Amino acid sequence: MGRGTQLFVAGLLFLVACSSFHQLCASDDDDHTIFYDSFDDSFEGRWIVSDKEEYQGVWKHSKSEGHDDYGLLVSEKARKYAIVKELDSPVSLKDGTVVLQFETRLQNGLECGGAYLKYLRPQDAGWKAKEFDNESPYTIMFGPDKCGATNKVHFILKHKNPKNGKYVEHHLKFPPSVPSDKLSHVYTAILKPNNDVRILIDGEEKKKANFLSAEDFEPPLIPAKTIPDPDDKKPEDWDERAQIPDPNAVKPDDWDEDAPMEIEDEEAVKPEGWLDDEPEEIDDPDAAKPEDWDDEEDGEFEAPKIDNPKCESAPGCGEWKKPMKSNPAYKGKWYPPLIDNPNYKGIWKPQEIPNPDYFELERPDFEPVAAIGIEIWTMQDGILFDNFLIAKDEKTAESYRETTWKPKFEVEKEKQKAEVLAAGSDSSLTSFQKKVFDILYKVADLPILSTYKLKIYDLIEKGEKQPNLSIGILVSIFVIVFTVIFKLIFGGKKKQARVEKEKTEVADTSNNQGSSGDNEEEKEKKEDAAAPRRRGGSRRET
Repeated sequence: MGRGTQLFVAGLLFLVACSSFHQLCASDDDDHTIFYDSFDDSFEGRWIVSDKEEYQGVWKHSKSEGHDDYGLLVSEKARKYAIVKELDSPVSLKDGTVVLQFETRLQNGLECGGAYLKYLRPQDAGWKAKEFDNESPYTIMFGPDKCGATNKVHFILKHKNPKNGKYVEHHLKFPPSVPSDKLSHVYTAILKPNNDVRILIDGEEKKKANFLSAEDFEPPLIPAKTIPDPDDKKPEDWDERAQIPDPNAVKPDDWDEDAPMEIEDEEAVKPEGWLDDEPEEIDDPDAAKPEDWDDEEDGEFEAPKIDNPKCESAPGCGEWKKPMKSNPAYKGKWYPPLIDNPNYKGIWKPQEIPNPDYFELERPDFEPVAAIGIEIWTMQDGILFDNFLIAKDEKTAESYRETTWKPKFEVEKEKQKAEVLAAGSDSSLTSFQKKVFDILYKVADLPILSTYKLKIYDLIEKGEKQPNLSIGILVSIFVIVFTVIFKLIFGGKKKQARVEKEKTEVADTSNNQGSSGDNEEEKEKKEDAAAPRRRGGSRRET
């Protein structure tokens, strides 16, 4: 037998061995892959759909639009969905690096709904696969969620407090926002032995946090050492008023609280040409009673009113009255000036006591993951899940992204570019606009903008729907941000200026033995009354 023949036979035997014993030919990725489901085969018989009555949504094994690749499809709108896959054996999150990764494609967009996964605890924690629902205990919840003010890629750790035995949901602060397009996206969470967690979208790091940092999770995994004493009560004689009315102040004798804010201007003279005998409105001379008008049913016909044309060239019509002007003698209601409160003790707070639930730890006490579940409520259909992965290292996850997600994404992106060019730049979001909107979502999540968060979200969503308004949206958000920053910078100075002004007024009032305070509502009403009279009333309709 020649050497070439020997090599051929050896190769053939090796291939036979590989087909019989897959582990002999397993790649490094296979060695580090704990769980993987490509959904190339139907989920039926492998995944368990919840029998709970409220979960009426129908799951389908379906191709991703434009591809031969299959996934798990949310097929109906406005439904609750629940499905779960039990792992062969529980996965520990305490041993080295663990990577959680999956793909979603929002083929019809996502206005209101979730597309996240739940990594569930073993069933001895009190749940059954056929009864999988919102209450089923999970260790980690991870993935996109968008509805109203919510626009985030959740990462929630459910951790047990060793002191009281209660499980607490710890939410990642300032998570990344959900991509706003209809392309395939891959979401990756990397849990490291040094307590770091990294969130990647399409292989790009969007968030890095530390499980034990109070700055990264709400509430923090490690509770506060002390808490306000719930049994501590504020003393009855505790005075929190920084200033009080001066008890020794006396209203001046010449202070007339009844003097009106405005008086008639006695020096005013009726304008020349004023038409006293002409009404501001007259019956429309061109109006005629409709032919179908029934006096018995409709009443006596009255012509509609129109502005008197004679008043248009005159300074005014009707009875002339002297205008009002500010009363120089007006002082308003008298109030005693404020002085520092000698009994002021500050704002009362309960005393701090040791927190009975406080504990320390060097690493989170992760519960093992025994199943992967999807439990969502969504108003959109067309959500496609694909390529679920649990791996032991980052390179394995990267390899799967490169081979399963990236080819699809590049095809979809090229198709999107072609559609944008065909439809014109005014009708679709450009990649630059998407990046800008992603940044704006992060800006909206800043704590200093919490008061304006909903308003900013509304503006961003309007911009996503109507890209031609992008410049106007940016300007509006810039105005909001500038206003907040302006208040932060100058708010204290204004307050200080007001305090100094009040002190000056108090000093002036002390010289006059009193101070005044106007009723603002009354003042506004009188200012409205003092405004020049306008000719012409509203036209009466038939």
